[in-house]
Amino acid sequence: MNNNHPQQQSILKRLRSLSPSRACTFDEALGLAERQAIRLGHILMGQSLGFQFSGITDQHIAELPRITVVYEKLPVSGMSHWNGREWIICINKDDPEVRKRFTLLHEFKHVIDHGRTHQLYTGDRRTTPHEQAERAADYFAGCALVPRTALKHAWGNGLQHPAVLADHFSVSEAAIRVRLDQTGLSREVDPEPEITRPRARCQRPVWTPRWQKQRFVVQRPNYSGASARKG
Repeated sequence: MNNNHPQQQSILKRLRSLSPSRACTFDEALGLAERQAIRLGHILMGQSLGFQFSGITDQHIAELPRITVVYEKLPVSGMSHWNGREWIICINKDDPEVRKRFTLLHEFKHVIDHGRTHQLYTGDRRTTPHEQAERAADYFAGCALVPRTALKHAWGNGLQHPAVLADHFSVSEAAIRVRLDQTGLSREVDPEPEITRPRARCQRPVWTPRWQKQRFVVQRPNYSGASARKG
């Protein structure tokens, strides 16, 4: 059942108000998607007592005014449209629960973007406007369900296995792996060293006469021989 509380009536408008009134680059559109996801979380946190434990749920979206969420058998994960009176978000009832939740936020981003897609997604040589819109919707869903700050907090507290994090945030492992990559946490553990062609680690200054420009030498990790066995 929809709730017509005045604060909830303005949520969609408040999220749309973050959109620039001009054409923007795709990087700017992704930045906007994350800001909207953060704003949505902050709004819901102030309205829902259990939000800090559950995060964004399907009920939070389904209870917004002029939004109806239905679950049906679909050939795709979800779809959304305006029927002249309200937004209908249709989710594939046969999908796993974590997939349904992600799809709902994905479709909600399309609702937020309505009327502004021509400014937010202009396409480029590699992607069409439609592809950009889909990627932005995925990014919004990921940011909403697995906020950057919350993910880093969990990681810092020792939750560093994708399966554990997926259970913690009630999302799929695939979604967690994407968010770990997007936030840079997946690169905090160095990959296995390449023995045949080690990667450059950094540059260090070397002694240079005062009248010459400072020189540097590339430092490469040495994993061969005894040094490799020390680790």
